[in-house]
Amino acid sequence: MAAKILVTGGTGYIGSHTVVELQQSGYDVVVVDDLSNSSIDVLDNIEKISGIKPAFEQLNLADAVKTDEFFSKNTDIAAIIHFAASKAVGESVQIPLHYYRNNLVSLMNILDCQLKYNIPNIVFSSSCTVYGQPEVLPVTEKTPRKDAESPYGNTKRVNEDILNDSIKAYPQLKGIALRYFNPIGAHPTALIGELPLGVPQNLVPFITQTAAGLRDELKVFGDDYDTVDGSAVRDYINVVDLAKAHVVAIARLLENKNKAGYEIFNLGTGNGYSVLEIVKGFEKATGVKLNYQIVERRAGDIEKIWADTTYANEELGWKAEKGLEETLRSAWNWEKRVRGIQ
Repeated sequence: MAAKILVTGGTGYIGSHTVVELQQSGYDVVVVDDLSNSSIDVLDNIEKISGIKPAFEQLNLADAVKTDEFFSKNTDIAAIIHFAASKAVGESVQIPLHYYRNNLVSLMNILDCQLKYNIPNIVFSSSCTVYGQPEVLPVTEKTPRKDAESPYGNTKRVNEDILNDSIKAYPQLKGIALRYFNPIGAHPTALIGELPLGVPQNLVPFITQTAAGLRDELKVFGDDYDTVDGSAVRDYINVVDLAKAHVVAIARLLENKNKAGYEIFNLGTGNGYSVLEIVKGFEKATGVKLNYQIVERRAGDIEKIWADTTYANEELGWKAEKGLEETLRSAWNWEKRVRGIQ
């Protein structure tokens, strides 16, 4: 019988791609999402790709009573992947209490239920934001964490501490924190992808919406950084490659291959690309010319960061495989399908 995996935030961007990869690897998946930043239609598109519509429950995991009710009906869950969180950096500065309440309380409620219903395994969706602007590049898992630039970033840091402390206190728990760099792109079918509500906070959706005519122009924040062309540098990873790493992490926990109760892995490509390199890469991959303007730096942005992926490559046996051009083309194919562009 297939192991049952709970994916919280499973109708979201990374969550939906991970649901597909889990299903295609033979797992039985149940999705919990409050649909605050995603659409129920995603479940139909997951079914079109995998042939299986995952079980779904609409639920805000910050509600302890309803979370307990859900787990009491699903005591056969073997492992949890926890994506569900509020995630807009700028918004978190404006409404920090919402971010702390939603992102921290939801994880604590899940951990309470793991202990109560004997569910030992959890994979936590973390972020390279915990490194801030590192003094040495590339960053390894041993790179010191820094004070976060935003309440959102701080919730990732604090949640890592909650998870680590809980696993130390309760030896029946095991967990893996996956620190993502910058996920981009969409499923090759163009049936699922990144569809932010409102104005996009991330570079690639802003690029594709500008290319589609939804935005007048793309703003490039700063051209005076100490980088190859003055624009900020990030490590951009294909969302399908990222999703596959979660399947590997789940197998590691279920097969008891983890070497410690709590483990951390960086998930990136090991390459840094500047904003202007992404813009030019998109134009090359799609043949679409972008209207962009260079403006002042944006508060809170770091100059450059990319991952040392050696540990994840060797220890997990996982590696990012998809190239930048293919990834940017997939993002544009998704945008075109959503907007009805031929």
